[in-house]
Amino acid sequence: MIELGEWRLLAVFIVGVFGAIIFSELGRLLVRRRRVGKGTDLDTIETAVLGMLALMIGFTFAMALSRFDARRDALMNEANAIGTTALRARLLPPPYSQQMLDLLHQYAEMRLSAIQSISSGGKMNHEDDRSNQIREALWLTTKRLAEQEKGIVPTGVFVQAVNEMLDSQGRHTFALESGVPNAVFWALYGIGAVAFLLVGYANRLQGQSSLRIPIYLMAAAVSGLIVLIQDLDRPAVGFINVNQTPMIDAVHNIVNHSH
Repeated sequence: MIELGEWRLLAVFIVGVFGAIIFSELGRLLVRRRRVGKGTDLDTIETAVLGMLALMIGFTFAMALSRFDARRDALMNEANAIGTTALRARLLPPPYSQQMLDLLHQYAEMRLSAIQSISSGGKMNHEDDRSNQIREALWLTTKRLAEQEKGIVPTGVFVQAVNEMLDSQGRHTFALESGVPNAVFWALYGIGAVAFLLVGYANRLQGQSSLRIPIYLMAAAVSGLIVLIQDLDRPAVGFINVNQTPMIDAVHNIVNHSH
């Protein structure tokens, strides 16, 4: 099955508009008789399918919006976890304090870079590998600190903060990779195709050829809504993106406190 998440939004919009128009015109071609009386069962079927399309659009929008909120909350939680870890690192005895702040600075920059470049799979994986290497170095240094400074209270709270920070990365990564299933979008497009097929069929059957332009406008509106949903569902591509300010501030705060 073709992965719609890999298509550019402009291409999705254009294909959606022309696809809706083609199906409406195909519906017109299926008509053998020119006119029938109004109020037939076809009107009921057409209304039902259009209602199903509206319901499917609302359902998919709700799914995309919930995932957008999850990404935003995960970003905020990870940025807060990094900031808390940096504050507790300042309580450690030297030279561990400066070592931890340097590692945290590198880690935060790598995480920010990985999040911002998630739209490019290869680069995202590369940046994520680098952040994992820094994370491993951070954890090994924390382990050595815990072994040498067992009686210091700040060491215990710092180890707890590091553990929470690493857990928050996993939750954030999962949120970034969790989108609306591809099958849901295909079902949405399938229902849309049937709806416009019936609209064109009913329009021709009732001899209302002058309604072509309203149908085309409806095709553009429906395609625009679907593009909006797909934009909302994508982590870093398009016009609707999660604000990266919390992570940027976390990086700047570590830089300011490490000197």
